[in-house]
Amino acid sequence: MPECRNCSSFVTERYVRVFAPEGMSNVRVCPACEDMVREGADVREARSKRV
Repeated sequence: MPECRNCSSFVTERYVRVFAPEGMSNVRVCPACEDMVREGADVREARSKRV
């Protein structure tokens, strides 16, 4: 079952297909990770709050 590598929340396989790099079975961050964002191959803290 796919999950977020940052917070371990469940994500759908469709979400993984769209947002995970090719060949990965889990995403690095998900919508539940409000304080984190993807940046290139890394994950970083968000500079501003997402609303």
